[in-house]
Amino acid sequence: MIKRYTREAMGRIWTEESKFHTWLMVEILVCEALAKIGQIPKKAAQNIRKNARFSVERINAIEAETKHDVIAFLTNVGETVGPDARYIHLGLTSSDILDTAMAVRLREASKLILKGCDRLLLVLKKKAMTHKYTVMIGRSHGMHAEPITFGLKLALWYDEMQRNRKRMQQAMETVSVGKISGAVGTYATISPKVEAYVCRKLRLQPAAISSQIVQRDRYAEYFTTLGIMASTIEKMATEVRHLQRTEVSEAEEFFSKRQKGSSAMPHKRNPIGCENLSGLARLVRSNAAAAMNNIALWHERDISHSSVERVIAPDSTILVDYMLSRMTEIIRKLLVYPKRMQENLQLNQGLIFSQQVLLALAMRGVSREAAYKMVQKQAIQAWKKKKDFRELVRNDSDIRNYLELEEIETLFDVKAQLKHVNTIFDRVFAVKAHR
Repeated sequence: MIKRYTREAMGRIWTEESKFHTWLMVEILVCEALAKIGQIPKKAAQNIRKNARFSVERINAIEAETKHDVIAFLTNVGETVGPDARYIHLGLTSSDILDTAMAVRLREASKLILKGCDRLLLVLKKKAMTHKYTVMIGRSHGMHAEPITFGLKLALWYDEMQRNRKRMQQAMETVSVGKISGAVGTYATISPKVEAYVCRKLRLQPAAISSQIVQRDRYAEYFTTLGIMASTIEKMATEVRHLQRTEVSEAEEFFSKRQKGSSAMPHKRNPIGCENLSGLARLVRSNAAAAMNNIALWHERDISHSSVERVIAPDSTILVDYMLSRMTEIIRKLLVYPKRMQENLQLNQGLIFSQQVLLALAMRGVSREAAYKMVQKQAIQAWKKKKDFRELVRNDSDIRNYLELEEIETLFDVKAQLKHVNTIFDRVFAVKAHR
């Protein structure tokens, strides 16, 4: 239900009905501001607020002739207002309405995305606490490195999503900026007082300076933030996909009773949700690149950014909202296999403890280079001949010159390598939320 609700709520922001409703709201507030400073009759502003309406169907019909969406909108609204319609859009340019309305819609979309972040953070934290001490192998370059816990992996994602949330909050503030400053931003035909009134009513900040438009570095920050968030989701998805591989089998997406994995192979249980998210992240990042290309426009404005934003604004916000929702469900239902993690931990005959032996030798006065050679010699034997690394270390006379058997045993205790898990968890979770 969460997934369906958020997707529908986000979709409503980007409907034609919602777009024209926001445009109309801006136009009405401009008329109210003009009335307050005495430039139009107060009764006219009241009449406009009371009677101004629009019809998406009628606007589309007019636009088919005018080839201009704002003029089509104004024409249709004027039909519902009567003579006082001459005061609507007085002294404005199209972008005064378009950009101010876009700020409202992007802010509303941001609120839903922030809620999605909160839901994912909650699930990540809960799962991390459950698997705080579920030991597994850590991997670097795809190869076995040293032990970690599955909880640490989840805590790492949680910490990154906290940063994403902070970035999203900042990006929302960056785009929550309106402009009612006329054709080239000089207020030649409209008072700055009007802009201040409209923005205050819409809970936006007036742009300190604008050209015909709000500057698109703001949008680039916003859509890049969405791109980063999508990439974090892909990071989680990619990890789940690796863990679900047959050779690893440490975790997998939930597979429902009647679900099918392949049209040809009945045994397949594929990580389709995570694969889907990896693909969608590419789209969101592409849209971020398009937003950056929109920063450089001709002089005070050209229209090359407009067609791009009509696509990337709904697409990126809807996609990220969906991605957050789907990843939340994947993590919540994720199947984790601690027994398999233990089996994989033993695959390399104890080689994961090689650094502990190296450090112990160094602490006994052996140079790092010499200690490395001593340990690597037995590590190679363990790897090539599938022999137990601990036994090889115990029987190495050079190593035994420095280390007692009892000390060697302690070096192969996984608990020693995970002794600071509590400290890490405290740093990640025992702090003020959304730092």
